[in-house]
Amino acid sequence: MIRAAIVGLGWWGKHIVRRLQGSDRIQLVAALETSDAHAPFAAEHGLRYTTEWNDVLSDPNVDAVILCTPHSMHTQQVLAVAAAGKHVFCEKPLALTRADAELSVNACRAAGVMLGVGHERRFEPAAIELRRMIKEGALGTIMHVEGNFSHDKLAHVPESDWRASATDAPAAGMTAMGIHLTDLYLDLFGPISEVYAQTARRASRRPNGDVVSVHIRFASGATGYLNAILVTPLYIGMRVFGSEAWVEIRNHTHPDTPGLTTLTYQNRNGHHDTVEFPWEDAVRRNLEAFAEAIESGTRYPFTDAQKIANIATLEAICTSAAENRPVEIESNAGARLHPVAVTA
Repeated sequence: MIRAAIVGLGWWGKHIVRRLQGSDRIQLVAALETSDAHAPFAAEHGLRYTTEWNDVLSDPNVDAVILCTPHSMHTQQVLAVAAAGKHVFCEKPLALTRADAELSVNACRAAGVMLGVGHERRFEPAAIELRRMIKEGALGTIMHVEGNFSHDKLAHVPESDWRASATDAPAAGMTAMGIHLTDLYLDLFGPISEVYAQTARRASRRPNGDVVSVHIRFASGATGYLNAILVTPLYIGMRVFGSEAWVEIRNHTHPDTPGLTTLTYQNRNGHHDTVEFPWEDAVRRNLEAFAEAIESGTRYPFTDAQKIANIATLEAICTSAAENRPVEIESNAGARLHPVAVTA
């Protein structure tokens, strides 16, 4: 059993606390926030509460730290946790620049600790089935993918909130939702070589905008598109077009809420099939996979190269939106992964 402390008890931090109740892989034992405002919630869930970082970093009863903090804080917090010799699970995005992502990955490698990332969409049953179909060639050559992850859960955050900040959450819904799609794209379709992004502010006064649209070229030659809107009712869907068949996945609820997901398949021979997948707690599955990798050495399904590549893609999207031009992305071969330090 991995004993963990959670840092940040906002919307998503509280959700993680609730989802991990009863887990036999990872147990939350402590919570850290900047004031005593969240102490009652921590007490309700049996968590030791503190406002001091050192209380967590120096606690021998804490094996890992889960970061649910503003994005611009992630890099320095990951470095601090790794330096303390504790495993770290960082909510998305891992960083806001490729250089910072490399710092975090290399710090964890050097310290010999696991670095988990909060991309639960990979663990959804329909995504797992799509991964199988692609691997087995059921779709033929992948031609094009389209994805949308939009909702209004964050539509009414104050303009002064960090989630509305062009610094902490650049490119509208990219760091809230779009980053999940680019992670899935990297997992399913391989490296991304070029992006062209646009943002707009249509129905809110958020400084960072409320809609982002991105055209994508993969290193394989396939093309793609993603869209994320911060002020519309829930819509989550993905369509993958291959030379032999297409697949459409439609989530009927947000990952934090139980509900069905529908997968529709159509091949060139006329075969058509629709499968409904029941909801599984993908947030918990990700955190338990992180804990299992720590305890038993099983493979955690995010490579260091993918962690860095996703942030390189985010940085390129932000640059493209700001400068209104296509931006090429350095290949994964350019990632500066340092060898793990060896001690006597």
